[in-house]
Amino acid sequence: MAIDWKWYQVKKDEDEHIQPIFEQNRSGCNEWLNQVRKNKTNSLRIKLLDSGEKVVTGSLIYKQNFEEEGDYKIFHYYVTEEQLITVDLNFSNLKHIRPEPLFKQIKKAENAVDGFFMLLGELMHEMLVEIDQFEEALKTLIWSIRKRNGTSILEEIYMRRHELLVWKSLLIPINELKIGIEEVKLNEVSREEIFTLLVKRIERMTALLNEYEHELDSIINLEEVISSHRGNEIMKTLTVITILFTPIMAFGALWGMNFKQMPELEWRYGYLLSAIFIVISTLLLYGYLKFKGWTGDLLKGKKKDSYFK
Repeated sequence: MAIDWKWYQVKKDEDEHIQPIFEQNRSGCNEWLNQVRKNKTNSLRIKLLDSGEKVVTGSLIYKQNFEEEGDYKIFHYYVTEEQLITVDLNFSNLKHIRPEPLFKQIKKAENAVDGFFMLLGELMHEMLVEIDQFEEALKTLIWSIRKRNGTSILEEIYMRRHELLVWKSLLIPINELKIGIEEVKLNEVSREEIFTLLVKRIERMTALLNEYEHELDSIINLEEVISSHRGNEIMKTLTVITILFTPIMAFGALWGMNFKQMPELEWRYGYLLSAIFIVISTLLLYGYLKFKGWTGDLLKGKKKDSYFK
């Protein structure tokens, strides 16, 4: 059944507008105002007054810059069945919400709780639209790994991982708010379809973030495997090259000595024989490494689209 309820939209620094509202209403408004003036983070307070009135108050960060920690938008709310107060809620920061139609829809709600749920539902809709851009960037990243797998890709992977953490930090307080509303059964005074729509959007956002998290974890695991393989290949290459050049270095060091009595100095074909000896010993050493399978894929050409090139 519809009741006569009111929605007050004010700014935190407009004391001349805020105070009259608090003088007309009770239920701990002054205490909430003190929290509004100093609170800069998400918060939630749930009260069940002696009169049986249910009150939900708190603050909610609804917009966050992914590159600047201090660049965010927060609004404060005070909700009972008969009144809704929002402080510093700026719809100009929301690209995909049309304020005028939303205001008309909220004001037609049967009570303040329905109006608040509609508001939260639109904020969730904004997040769901914005997350599509993240999905597009993630899809591009997935294919970039195959085309140009380098350090820049690894940097981009962890940028997307950070963005995902920011998205989750925005969703967690909304989910907590939903649970808190259910805790005091404030949702029971709302029309079922309105609260259900809000819940489904929260569940949808949660499912998307969980799936994206699994995708990013898989990408990170793939990158770790590729990096480990590359490191092993580099070490194997250096080891094989060192071993193959050992005969040259050993015989070079031997024949580079300057002892007075060195019989090889008088050999007519000494230079030719030493060169042949070095080549044969190097080939025999390579053959032994090849026979043991220790050269791996070092001398094989890489496939064009290989992840490990």
